[in-house]
Amino acid sequence: MRITVHLDTFDCADPSVYALLWLDLAARKWSREGHAVIDLPQWGEFEISGSDTRIDGQHTGHALCVLEKLDLSDAQGPFEGESGRALWYRHAHHAPIVGRWHVQCLDSTGSAPEHGVFADDQM
Repeated sequence: MRITVHLDTFDCADPSVYALLWLDLAARKWSREGHAVIDLPQWGEFEISGSDTRIDGQHTGHALCVLEKLDLSDAQGPFEGESGRALWYRHAHHAPIVGRWHVQCLDSTGSAPEHGVFADDQM
């Protein structure tokens, strides 16, 4: 299953901050499909921690965002329109910037993407 998550409404000076993330549940990886202002790498890995989903950089284990209450281990799964609080760690060692996440789309077809974005898949 793949999930498209929209991050926005961050509490910062630029109101146009957003990111679209595509979460691949099978690979436990994410890719950035669109963004403005929020500086996320093109892809990374994610972890499920309790009922939260932690968006990490590529092989770093460092949280870039935490999507509170996006529980990807729940058998009922997320649903389109589900939403919650997003914590964006814009700068290391600083408090996160608070925003919102919402599930924009669910794709359970299992089809392979036309172009793979995960660099380590080529190894």
